[in-house]
Amino acid sequence: MKDEFEQIRDEIPYSSPVKPVQLNLDSEFQFDCHPGVSCFNECCRSIDIQLTPYDIVRLKRHLHLDAREFVARYTVPFEMDHHGMPGLKLATKPGTTECVFLGEEGCTVYPDRPSACRYYALGAMGVRKVGEPRVEDIYFVVHEPHCKGHAEPVRRTVREYRKSQGVEIYDEMNREWRDIVIKKRTSGPTIGAPSERSMQLFDMCSYDMDSFREFIQSEGFRAVFDLPDEELNRLVEDEDALLQFSFRFLKQVLFGEFSIPRREEGVQQRIEARKHIWKKRKEEMERRYREEMERLKYEEEQQFSAEKQSDPQAQARR
Repeated sequence: MKDEFEQIRDEIPYSSPVKPVQLNLDSEFQFDCHPGVSCFNECCRSIDIQLTPYDIVRLKRHLHLDAREFVARYTVPFEMDHHGMPGLKLATKPGTTECVFLGEEGCTVYPDRPSACRYYALGAMGVRKVGEPRVEDIYFVVHEPHCKGHAEPVRRTVREYRKSQGVEIYDEMNREWRDIVIKKRTSGPTIGAPSERSMQLFDMCSYDMDSFREFIQSEGFRAVFDLPDEELNRLVEDEDALLQFSFRFLKQVLFGEFSIPRREEGVQQRIEARKHIWKKRKEEMERRYREEMERLKYEEEQQFSAEKQSDPQAQARR
């Protein structure tokens, strides 16, 4: 006997492009994409692509831009969760949903295209089950109506497809960042709403390696963190290593997962130095509060005075 869902299933007008079948690395699926497919580049004409940190590193290198210029020219900011965790999406051409990097012959940044483009028509995500610390990788097929690649007679495993698209290095480079995002989303009230400062650090460590490189060379950073000169120089010169280090730094700042040695005397000195700043901020907040209360009181008195002049019985009513 059919249950209620089965009875009405065929009447539901919405059809998701995601096939509800979970795949693993050794699962096979049918798909191929090449210039001979009639829909070639159609998926690039209507995009909604979230960029990962390694996507940005690869794309800015390809375009010979620094991170800040790339982000300003080719991305759109969005909030990844209700706390406003900053995310970036790939920009579209003005007034369209078409990828900003789509040219007459196809993708103009193809060797360094984002991981989401490499995965298509697969989707991938990390899932952390309740009570388990490990994040599990799952894969699924995305079958959009315009895509004719699913009719191509080519079958491959997820593992083979990932290798053919060069996506493995992207997953490896983004894994720690993905786990940070998942942990933040699933920690709930145990972590609480992040401060504005932690959001700024997340933004820098995720999307701006040029600023992060400057940051780790600053006197303030070196006074607190005990990094050998050899390691610091390596991070300055090797951007891929710097990206991985930025995730270690984020885990230490956001979750207290200490992997970067600290100079305890430097930490104490910084605390003492900042006590004066914290005191001044508190005094400034108290001053603003008093001024606001005085302003509200003054406005109320002015309003009452005006009412009294226009209506002699206003005072009695109040």
